[in-house]
Amino acid sequence: LYPFTTDSSLLLTQTFNFSLQVNFVVCQLFALLAAVWFRTYLHSSKTSSFIRHVVATLLGLYLAFFCFGWYALHFLVQSGISYCIMIIAGVESMHQCCFVFALGYLSVCQITRVYIFDYGQYSADFSGPMMIITQKITSLAYEIHDGMFRKDEELTPSQRGLAVRRMPSLLEYVSYTCNFMGILAGPLCSYKDYIAFIEGRASHMAQSGENGKEEQHGKAEPSPNAAVTEKLLVCGLSLLFHLTISSMLPVEYNIDEHFQATASWPTKATYLYVSLLAARPKYYFAWTLADAINNAAGFGFRGYDKNGVARWDLISNLRIQQIEMSTSFKMFLDNWNIQTALWLKRVCYERATFSPTVQTFFLSAIWHGVYPGYYLTFLTGVLMTLAARAVRNNFRHYFVEPPQLKLFYDIITWAATQITISYTVVPFVLLSINPSFTFYRSWYYCLHICSILVLLLLPVKKSPRKKNTEENAQPSWAKKFDERENSLGQNSFSMMNNVCNQNQDTGSRHSALTQ
Repeated sequence: LYPFTTDSSLLLTQTFNFSLQVNFVVCQLFALLAAVWFRTYLHSSKTSSFIRHVVATLLGLYLAFFCFGWYALHFLVQSGISYCIMIIAGVESMHQCCFVFALGYLSVCQITRVYIFDYGQYSADFSGPMMIITQKITSLAYEIHDGMFRKDEELTPSQRGLAVRRMPSLLEYVSYTCNFMGILAGPLCSYKDYIAFIEGRASHMAQSGENGKEEQHGKAEPSPNAAVTEKLLVCGLSLLFHLTISSMLPVEYNIDEHFQATASWPTKATYLYVSLLAARPKYYFAWTLADAINNAAGFGFRGYDKNGVARWDLISNLRIQQIEMSTSFKMFLDNWNIQTALWLKRVCYERATFSPTVQTFFLSAIWHGVYPGYYLTFLTGVLMTLAARAVRNNFRHYFVEPPQLKLFYDIITWAATQITISYTVVPFVLLSINPSFTFYRSWYYCLHICSILVLLLLPVKKSPRKKNTEENAQPSWAKKFDERENSLGQNSFSMMNNVCNQNQDTGSRHSALTQ
């Protein structure tokens, strides 16, 4: 699948890709400084929402053109045509039309970039920001459809909270899709949260009380400095780890012929885990920096905890500690790329009429790109998710007590989860068919076979702790996302108030929750 290239053309491609990565980091650091300036001098208390929209949009477009040149025009073309579709198609069918166009336009750009220009150059390409813009376009289209066409009784609590009741102006729309805080690396945020931030309403809303009604708090607007400093420290450590350790533990070594022929099974399993562990810090760096930029601008505050400490995780995309300490496939997914998982749930899973899990994984593969490795990873992910759910529901309740047995169970499931995750995502890193199948052949497709046997032999049943009315009315995979939405505050504050009574049991697992 790799095109034939001369040494000189390969060198040019590598040089160009490196310059794009440097541009990306420079632009994100500039965005961080701009965010501090934006919060200090263009605070909602000092200037109008119109000025804040205009400046956020112009800065975003400037960064896009600086980083990607004329390729950034794709951002405007995709956003502009989608907005026209919203106006012309009407609220009845706009969500479907925008979904097909935005995802289709993204796919065309990914196909031309991968198979015409630079196969294998994974990072810092113009299709990356387009993936975030696609999420925003489709999310907003569904939210407008829910708010202006469907009846409230037809909506789930989360859909009612996110519903947009009027058509956004062109300036509001472009500001939402192309603002400088999220145009390069996201993360995705809801339209209502973004507008509340621009208009200065978000910082005056407290976390919902027990009565489920929106409440105001009398505290002064909190400073994000501590949260930003902590996240920048995480960025620095992640970047240092990536530059020093990651290159010493390449994922490609898992398919090295000599390694496969001579290494023992424990050695293979250990290196598989360590090499994938070393591949994660670059994602930690990019997503945490993006989160810090939004916080520095004053966006991302979601109220105070019970101790009165300000929480700045409204649009956080990951929880590193929970990822690395995951004891289940579900727990890992709950803390990895959180905002993308919420998008998949909102536009696909809870609206699918059949096989929602399969449809959701397939949409995730299409959205990520056209490399064959993505599809292998997500097809494998379907098997692993269903098998892990079956094992957990059939066996976990036997190991809850006593604490020593629970500790033993956690250690075993941690090791199994880390190996399973690593096994699943190897094709995502290798990208191509032949290397991916070479890896799976070296493992004799053992986890695929085990997953199939689990699904064939174990009965499908719910664990005792999930046998309640609410969970019987909603799929467990969908509820997973609702719990995370409440935990991370992704929804607008009014939505969190609407669903607080429905999810009061979330607090007991807040510290352990983890995509």
